[in-house]
Amino acid sequence: MKNVDLKVEGKILTITVDLSQDFGPSSSGKTTIIATTEGNVSLPGREEKIGLNIYKKKG
Repeated sequence: MKNVDLKVEGKILTITVDLSQDFGPSSSGKTTIIATTEGNVSLPGREEKIGLNIYKKKG
């Protein structure tokens, strides 16, 4: 994962992302990656999975 913090407390999932981060261009080059789980990952201590990508238009 890049710039993603997942925290489960009881039945509440909290996702923390620093929106000031920049991990360079996406593979297509059209957007800039801010955060990603790099595919689907299991939630900490749970059976559920999450897939997250946060990006912005290149510019």
